Amino acid sequence: MKLLTKNEFLFQVAALLIATILVHGIYVGLVRPSADAHIAAQMALQASGQDFVPSRSLFVVIRDYEQEACFILLLWALAIMGYKLKLNLTEQAQTEQPLLNIPEGTSVLPSDARGYGRIIESLPEDQQDFLLARTLSSALQRFATTGSIPAVSDTVREQCETEADRLDSELSMVRYIAWAIPSIGFIGTVRGIGDALGQAYKAVEGDISGVTVSLGVAFNSTFVALVLSIIIMFCLHQLQHSQERLVLKCQRYADKQLLRFLVNH
Repeated sequence: MKLLTKNEFLFQVAALLIATILVHGIYVGLVRPSADAHIAAQMALQASGQDFVPSRSLFVVIRDYEQEACFILLLWALAIMGYKLKLNLTEQAQTEQPLLNIPEGTSVLPSDARGYGRIIESLPEDQQDFLLARTLSSALQRFATTGSIPAVSDTVREQCETEADRLDSELSMVRYIAWAIPSIGFIGTVRGIGDALGQAYKAVEGDISGVTVSLGVAFNSTFVALVLSIIIMFCLHQLQHSQERLVLKCQRYADKQLLRFLVNH
């Protein structure tokens, strides 16, 4: 478990660095040059006095620093959730395997529990840390020690509840990112409105270009942040659903493949 935690931390750090480099490179090489070219073309048409309908460009909508930060956080959150989903699916695959393979009609006594426990111990080290393996190992140890079937049932339930709480707490970083993205969008809104107010004197003189650009920053940053937060929350709920399904599968597996075979005499 400690090794998995260390690997996950290193993965998160690497994912943040890669997301930052990738998004910043795209912004420097494509987004901002395209947005500047579009704005320059629009201002040239406006200065010429011709009748034209202003067009919106995706590059202009996402060009500012707040939107760049939001995209970095989005990719980081998606990488974290993708990593957790991969681990989750790997653990769910274990619930499809006959780990104990107890034949029908067999009665498992407390004296037999240690023998079945050695089956779990023979698994590869990384698979022994999976929820199902840990749950079965704890249940067999409790049965060998106490010979009480209710105690074994309580152990299975407690192990699964503890795991559910752990999985939920490990999503705290993703929840923080889901909160931070709209907050960054709001910072862009405040910055844009502040810049617009600072150029109000130009609007009085008839030049409203600076005000409109600043208001564009304000509304675009909020728009992008809200859209990205919706994407993150959808993915987060899907991941939580998958984690809950893992816990339920482990409980069902323990009931069908172990508990129903136990006898205490």
